[in-house]
Amino acid sequence: QVQLVESGGGLVQPGGSLRLSCAASPSTFSANTMAWYRQAPGKQRELVAGMPSGRNINYADSVKGRFTISRDNAKNTVYLQMNNLQPDDTAVYYCNAVSVGVRYWGQGTQVTVSS
Repeated sequence: QVQLVESGGGLVQPGGSLRLSCAASPSTFSANTMAWYRQAPGKQRELVAGMPSGRNINYADSVKGRFTISRDNAKNTVYLQMNNLQPDDTAVYYCNAVSVGVRYWGQGTQVTVSS
């Protein structure tokens, strides 16, 4: 059974940084695409950053230049480095993986940006 487990969320002041991690299991799981989505209260879930295998990384316009997605295949983990966080970045962040046409989701991790 495939599991995606996120960590690294929390409360941060505006201008601060957080790094989210998403570990996929079992170790034999291999995703074609890994991505991060987020959902703010009262809003639809939106793509934050996507890393399709063999294609260019894509970012939401609102996070370009501030967020960086990366992947460690040896650890089966994808990261989201978030810098210069702003209150509008407050949301539940979800890890997403696509493998052989099947989409998997993590349970989500809360990120709150507030002074």
